[in-house]
Amino acid sequence: MKFETPIRRALALLQASSLTAFAGASAADKKDKQKPAANQTIDSGSFGIFIKGQRVATETFHIEQQAGNSIIKSQLKDTSGSDSSQKSDLELNSNGELLRYEWSQSSGGSLSVFPDNEFLKERISTSTSSKPAEQPFLLPAVTPILDNNFFIHREVLAWKYLNAVCQPAGVDTKCRQESADFGTLVPQDRTSMSVRISLGGKEKVTIRGVERDLLRLNLHGDQFDWALWVDDHDHFKLIKVAIPADNTEVVRD
Repeated sequence: MKFETPIRRALALLQASSLTAFAGASAADKKDKQKPAANQTIDSGSFGIFIKGQRVATETFHIEQQAGNSIIKSQLKDTSGSDSSQKSDLELNSNGELLRYEWSQSSGGSLSVFPDNEFLKERISTSTSSKPAEQPFLLPAVTPILDNNFFIHREVLAWKYLNAVCQPAGVDTKCRQESADFGTLVPQDRTSMSVRISLGGKEKVTIRGVERDLLRLNLHGDQFDWALWVDDHDHFKLIKVAIPADNTEVVRD
């Protein structure tokens, strides 16, 4: 499959699963101090989460490259008017390896995932227990985090997949029509999960009454099938997610 020139810029910006950071300034003389690379915003905005056409929550997110690492922050709030909210903070190094993942909710309780020697470990704190529980996972540090409640993690996974199957071809970019399997960690479920992503091709999708040409990806697991649409003219940003089994749609505001 062949796409237009803007994808080349997107791939250059988002190369590798870690959203590889831009090179920092180099000193011409060892006596000169290096200036730290400026923080670079990769994506920011919000998703509206709709069940049966009714908006039930909003996810606000920000992705930034900072000192060679990628920082993915997100906050989820429901639309009921209550103070209920959840926050997540994911940090990856330039090789796509997990440095830390933190989640918390306003009602109490938090968890973190971090490297422990060659594998990962999860630490869970609850409002009813004074001592955190820990659980090891025999998973490498490059394992993607897929939190149950944050759709921005699906965007990061989509970028990782597209980087693997898309290559520059002259002034254009070609993407191979093949699927890829990823082992992922679902922190809130305290479990790992295998998912598969495949390229569905270009489709016309109506977003808030406007028809757009978007690139479809199919995300499949043992108990779910999702459709993801990204904008191949705007750095593969995730625009829409459809979860038919749950009558749920997620749309970028």
